[in-house]
Amino acid sequence: MLKIITYNLSMKIKISDIARKANVSNTTVSLVLNNRLGVGHTTRKKVLEIAKDIGYEISKTEAKINFTKKGIIKFYKISKHGHTVNRDHDVFIADYIFGLNQEARRRDYVLEVSYMEKIKSVKEIIKSIDVKRNRGIIILGTELDYDDIQLFTSVNIPLGFIDTYYESIGYDFVDMNNTSAVFKIVKHLSQSGHKKIGFINANTEVRNFRLRETALKKAFDFFNINYNREFVYSVDSTFTGSYNDMLKILQKTDKLPTALFSSNDIIAYGCIKALKEKNYLIPEDISIIGFDDLPMSSLMDPPLTTINVSKKRIGEVSMNLMINRIQQNNLTQSEKVLVGGKLIVRNSVKNIQS
Repeated sequence: MLKIITYNLSMKIKISDIARKANVSNTTVSLVLNNRLGVGHTTRKKVLEIAKDIGYEISKTEAKINFTKKGIIKFYKISKHGHTVNRDHDVFIADYIFGLNQEARRRDYVLEVSYMEKIKSVKEIIKSIDVKRNRGIIILGTELDYDDIQLFTSVNIPLGFIDTYYESIGYDFVDMNNTSAVFKIVKHLSQSGHKKIGFINANTEVRNFRLRETALKKAFDFFNINYNREFVYSVDSTFTGSYNDMLKILQKTDKLPTALFSSNDIIAYGCIKALKEKNYLIPEDISIIGFDDLPMSSLMDPPLTTINVSKKRIGEVSMNLMINRIQQNNLTQSEKVLVGGKLIVRNSVKNIQS
């Protein structure tokens, strides 16, 4: 069953009314509406349900909102299979929303967020789009593939996508620069003396994972490192799934590289747990680097070296492109923007230079 949760980030929402009905503080409501951490699942669900009710009341006064604002831009947070867009990455996506909302408010637009989970087809999303109410749509494309995105051509409203990237599709895309990030990872491992580098690949079909794999091969060629298929491991992209899959891999082999690059931090967490259970020391026996710089990465034992993605900046750029497109009547050529990330060096990589 398709589940849709919608909330409006305009200051026109009466936070105090929601707080009073939910019997929580104004701060709690603000955290929930802005998709921030610090609120339990039960309370978060209760606040969102009440906010939805309040939203229906707000819709009756849209004329007033549109009088003071230039219009509503919708952000669709889409979970197709849930292997990457899930609670583990809520804090990551919250930063996208923060950037989107900040730029929308700066340019006098209202951001409205809809969370769609368990979708079976993009057609469900398209059917829900209100082209009269919304000036434009920005879509989280993490779990959408090429064919999914092509279906949106039937929507007669400005569209943009974040967290995915297709050069050949005529929409605005804003994504992290996977290639430059992976080159930074391989350079750091190479300078630390690692020549036997493995890759923990996700068996989930996510465009950014594939881009990182492609970039890794290019980086290996550049730094004169052999791409050994024996050291490429395919695991599930959830914490529990990657842990279980890595355990099975370690049961079959004890021949490992000196360092591993994980497709993202969540996968790295699961694999680290499995490695430790098999008595591997990190980084003494094997080094590991992640991707995303989730808050838990700095708290891991040892703290995880990873790529910090400029999520807020991605949100800001995407919203800016969308508003420019709206103001130019959707006549501008599509733009593809890649935002660079920063390598955060911690203690999970050993320098093995002799």
